[in-house]
Amino acid sequence: MKKLFSLTILILVVLLSVGLLAGCTGDQQSNADSQENALNDSEPEGNAEKGVVNLYTNRHYDADQQLFDAFTDETGIEVNVVKGGADELIERLATEGQDTEADLLITADAGRLSRAKEQGLLQSIESEVVSNNIPENLRDKDNHWVGLTVRGRVIVYSKDRVNPSELSTYEDLINPKWNGKILVRSSSNIYNQSLLASFIELNGRDAAKEWAKGVSVNMARDPKGNDRAQATAVAAGIGDIAIMNTYYIGNMLNSSNPEEVKVAKSVGVFFPNQDTTGTHINVSGIGLTKHAKNKENAVKLIEFLTGEQAQELFAQANYEYPANSKVEPSDLIKSWGDFKPQSLQLSKLGEYNEEAMKIFNEIGWK
Repeated sequence: MKKLFSLTILILVVLLSVGLLAGCTGDQQSNADSQENALNDSEPEGNAEKGVVNLYTNRHYDADQQLFDAFTDETGIEVNVVKGGADELIERLATEGQDTEADLLITADAGRLSRAKEQGLLQSIESEVVSNNIPENLRDKDNHWVGLTVRGRVIVYSKDRVNPSELSTYEDLINPKWNGKILVRSSSNIYNQSLLASFIELNGRDAAKEWAKGVSVNMARDPKGNDRAQATAVAAGIGDIAIMNTYYIGNMLNSSNPEEVKVAKSVGVFFPNQDTTGTHINVSGIGLTKHAKNKENAVKLIEFLTGEQAQELFAQANYEYPANSKVEPSDLIKSWGDFKPQSLQLSKLGEYNEEAMKIFNEIGWK
């Protein structure tokens, strides 16, 4: 009888232990499930990170980073920046396809932005804020990209050797009086391709080809170097005039390098074609990538960068003309005077880019 009672007690103890263990295990599992559910609840839907926007850019200015930081302070959205050459970044977008992390592309020149659009790398920016901030001619006709800053492609001349009254139009640069006096970059440069593309749109292919041939005949040397190098060559007496973008002169005048300042002070800025078609302008612009995973945040950043606060910093820090017409240019840029720009839709520069390159090759502009 005692043995039976002891056995019964032992069985009860074992059963009780097993029950407690199961209950404990169940509680642990329940706690683990709760923690996992909490983590899942904290994850953004659709795996798109909230509070992030990823940007590819070929701009390398401190002012841009200041603006990204200001945007983060205002919205809490972090801006991740990948820098590279313009063509390199477009190729990267094409290679990455739908796997790209990039939400936005910033690059110089409507020609390049149009190239990205033609390759199917961009999508329409749907925002009334952006449309109200940036005039129609500085936007893609389908709103795949919008201008952030404007640059004029002007004639820079030696103050010692050229009287600005001698200057008038781009077309006049083929005049024999400029033989051996013109400095300009190579035909592979997108700025020159877009300049020639604007002439194709405004004057027709034949006139554009005649202009390119005439300028190449009047060059002081074979094309080489960037825009700063053209100004330096004018100061050195290699040539008398150069075709350049305005913001390079502004940056050189405010350079920490005294030689660049000296060069910039020795040249003047002339806006051609004020009585005809206007001075050629182009943009540094931003496009929304086709496979943007943070589209809402990306549009918010575009709205911010086209707004008055950001546009004022672009204008003051990098001597570019603001794309937002409500914002005034910097005092330095104002000192060069007002000018009439070409009125064409900048999307045309991309449409005629291939034709422009053909013309350059045909006439031998290196």
